[in-house]
Amino acid sequence: MAVETYPASGIDLSSGPSPEEGSEPTRRDFFIISAGAFAAVGAAATLWPFIDQMNPDASALALASIEVDISAMEPGQSITVVWRGKPVFIRYRTEEEIAAAKETPLSELKDPVARNDNLPADARATDENRAPAGREEFLVMVGICTHLGCVPLGEAGDYNGWFCPCHGSVYDTAGRIRHGPAPENMLIPVMDFAADGKLIVG
Repeated sequence: MAVETYPASGIDLSSGPSPEEGSEPTRRDFFIISAGAFAAVGAAATLWPFIDQMNPDASALALASIEVDISAMEPGQSITVVWRGKPVFIRYRTEEEIAAAKETPLSELKDPVARNDNLPADARATDENRAPAGREEFLVMVGICTHLGCVPLGEAGDYNGWFCPCHGSVYDTAGRIRHGPAPENMLIPVMDFAADGKLIVG
């Protein structure tokens, strides 16, 4: 290729790299990239002990369960407690609420799965599978709407269960989604009943 130059200055008017200036990476580029990668790994290894110390220790993990005194609760009463930073609804259901939940055909449910951590994952969403065995008057749920995580209002909605005012999800007296954008029934956490009128959640 001919190169044009000014006679006096010898300024190169050609554009682009010359054939000798190839675009292939050099050994220097490889060493620079390798050194950067080793530095990043070293920084992560140095910071990990500081990050890890923010995880809960064994004593905090032992508090993953809570005890709630439900001995004074009466039919129609609800209380809300906090477990693992989440609201948990405890509802002492009336006979009418239990009957309404039991009479609902599974074919009418939007989510046919129980969502009960005490049962197999594929358990059906019957009222018996949503309430504790032998204590069907109590309904214990993580009180978070399964749509976008809002907290539903109790004794509200078309089924006198729970209603989420954020986007209109409606749950029945067994905490099962019936209408609205929520895709799943509210979660039933792991629980147990103690002999002294205490409910253990978690």
